[in-house]
Amino acid sequence: NIAIFSLSEYQKKSNSDLHIVLATLGDTLLFSEMKKEVLLLKKEGFCIRKTAGKNPVIRVIGKDDAGLMYGGLELAEIIETEGYDAVRDIVQNPYMAIRGTKFNIPLDVRTPSYSDMSDAAQMNIAEMWNLDFWKGYIDNLARYRYNYISLWNLHPFPSLVKVPGYPDIALNDVHQSSANLQENYNLNGIGLDQPDIVNNYKIIRKLTIDQKIDFWQKVMKYGKERNINFYFVTWNIFTNGTFGKYGITDKADNAITRDYFRKSVKQLFLTYPDLAGIGLTTGENMYSYSSQEKEDWAFSTFGQGVLDVLKEQPDRKITFIHRQHQAGAGEIAKQFAPLIENKNINFVFSFKYAQAHVFSSTNQVFHQNFVKDIQAAGNLQTIWTLRNDDNFYFRWGAPDFVREFIQKIPYDVTQGFYYGSDQYVWGREFLSNDPENQRQLETSKHWYHWMLWGRLGYNPQLPNDRFEKILKVHFPKTDVSKLFAAWQLASMIYPITTGFHWGSLDFQWYIESGQSRPDPAQTPSGYHDVNRFITLPPHKGTGYISIPDFVKAINSKVKIKGITPYEIADQLNNKADSSLSLIREIKATGKRELGQTLSDIQSMAHLGKYYGYKIRGATELAFFRSSFKKEHLDKALLALNQAAGEWRIYASISLGNYKNPLWTNRVGHVDWRKTYSYALYDITVNGGSPNIPSMEPTPGGILLEAEDADYKIARKNTDSKGFTGSGYLEGTAGDANQEIEWNYTAPEAGKYHLEFRYSLKREQLFDSPVLINGIPAGKLTFWMTGTPDSWVWDRISVSLKAGKNLIQISPEGFVRLDHLNIIKL
Repeated sequence: NIAIFSLSEYQKKSNSDLHIVLATLGDTLLFSEMKKEVLLLKKEGFCIRKTAGKNPVIRVIGKDDAGLMYGGLELAEIIETEGYDAVRDIVQNPYMAIRGTKFNIPLDVRTPSYSDMSDAAQMNIAEMWNLDFWKGYIDNLARYRYNYISLWNLHPFPSLVKVPGYPDIALNDVHQSSANLQENYNLNGIGLDQPDIVNNYKIIRKLTIDQKIDFWQKVMKYGKERNINFYFVTWNIFTNGTFGKYGITDKADNAITRDYFRKSVKQLFLTYPDLAGIGLTTGENMYSYSSQEKEDWAFSTFGQGVLDVLKEQPDRKITFIHRQHQAGAGEIAKQFAPLIENKNINFVFSFKYAQAHVFSSTNQVFHQNFVKDIQAAGNLQTIWTLRNDDNFYFRWGAPDFVREFIQKIPYDVTQGFYYGSDQYVWGREFLSNDPENQRQLETSKHWYHWMLWGRLGYNPQLPNDRFEKILKVHFPKTDVSKLFAAWQLASMIYPITTGFHWGSLDFQWYIESGQSRPDPAQTPSGYHDVNRFITLPPHKGTGYISIPDFVKAINSKVKIKGITPYEIADQLNNKADSSLSLIREIKATGKRELGQTLSDIQSMAHLGKYYGYKIRGATELAFFRSSFKKEHLDKALLALNQAAGEWRIYASISLGNYKNPLWTNRVGHVDWRKTYSYALYDITVNGGSPNIPSMEPTPGGILLEAEDADYKIARKNTDSKGFTGSGYLEGTAGDANQEIEWNYTAPEAGKYHLEFRYSLKREQLFDSPVLINGIPAGKLTFWMTGTPDSWVWDRISVSLKAGKNLIQISPEGFVRLDHLNIIKL
């Protein structure tokens, strides 16, 4: 029996067994016995104190409102995960003062973000004007201990403010392009306002500029109430949405452009009283200018605009973020001295700490000269850009990696970080094949991932034991020790692989598809083939030895220090195998989310086995090319066949859960099926023949053999080995569709995977409708198997009723069908 009070209510009598009192620092004069704890508190810090006795009291004291909120969340979590008796006296202060997200915001086709030319942006434009989305997003971030959101856009002002002197710039309504968009656009964001893109549109929200302003005022107010501050960050010089009105151009020497930008910055702050700051880049569309010219323009627009605000609002506090992107820190500091010296302005740099890939190494090396520069410029500080352009599809979770990564960030020059992507918009989920999951918040689907960066940014001492307890609450019927371990093992596939195969920028490498833009890949498709795995060196902070250096050292019998490619391959395979072994022992009971999480872990593990075999094959091929010893070529071809087989498993599991292809703005279309064909080509182009291991049926399902089904055109055969049961069905009339049906008595109604095992006599793509009790339930794509003797499976998720169900498919005759495996979700 618990009673919870604010301090002002605490004098009221209560018969409760336990009193919980919540108070901020200003009220703690009544708590004289807590003076010691209170003196230790910093901004956003809190302490918890429990008294003993017949009517115990738990006091949660926050340094400020944010600290009180975090203290309350901490207490609630302890009681929920461990019980009242586990509450101990605690003092916590934030490790990183600023813990934010990087959100490329697609406001409108006329005011796009860097990421707009992608499915992720196009599927989320409408959500950016949905208050329910922002409430859910903000609430999640507050729970995870983030305290700010940075919204990144090329030129957001026309969608946000009415600029004095430029009334025709403000945009009504929200437009989305209906043009036939290309696969790849300029990597610097240039050309996203081409007439064919902007002039072919549909209106997806009817809003006046005044209604837009009211909307964003509400969003920022809601955020501030939960200790979430908002910032807008831009690239420059972009003028999207101005359409050349009033003579505005993207030229730095255009006086009208300078005046317009300066007034836009000022008006942004005057319009939004809860806006905490602004950031700029000098920048993607400023290549033709010298550093001095860039910084002169930036100060005369953004810098002066902020100073103009403080003339009208002298008590306002503003954070000003200057990305050190294409100019030196010393030059920036000199130009922006009036802001640095202003006591109301928190001037802070920003720098890409791990380039585009946080998931590469905990030991980053790119920031060292930058740190020296900002220290020499006056002991200035930075916010680190932590870019995740690696993991979009699957639920990731490796707290040991995150903890070590954060603790290795140079603390003395750091105000904090913002975490996010340029290749993805973390809005609402749109890739799931499960109707119940479609359009949930990405921060809800990936809750564990986002929680790790926020919670460990606030307190990197938070132990794994706490995360296991959180998982136990989330998945109460699960062996969480095995889940925790399997999840972390599979998640480590990302940094190990990308640390070894280091394409530093987002367009140079995306691990979930094994590709980049064509030029960095040195292939027409962008696929990173075995040759690119030989030539692309590792991340310099990992201690990994490149394949050429390793081969040269072995051939020269020279001892070389570091982690060899063979050891990397073994790490990947061992972590993947250990993860798969653990999840086989976990029953997917309770929440359907658990089954989806286990499936994501499977996908990541098989992705790791693909890269493990790929690295081993590349190493053996490099040895063969240096020595012409056939034994190395044989080992290379064996490993490349194993790699292709693992990619086929990875794709089959993933396609059962997610939509693909995915259109990304940095590497184009991500197509897992095409990637498999490229993996097979890796074998044949190097003189081998595909010999892909067959995929074993998923354990735990109910196998219905194809030869026991009702069928008409097909015939039973046993020539191709590796089948289950007494044989398989094979078409007899060329490419004519063969109708096959099973009757299955389901023990209970619900969602099931239908897993069809097959091989193909012709390597094409064949779609078949799937009917459940005569009603279309989707389609199954039969696609490349590698050889006619390679058995694979693919899945579709359907709803079955309790009792008898009729399951029907009609694949083309080139499909050899082994069985149907029915798996309860």
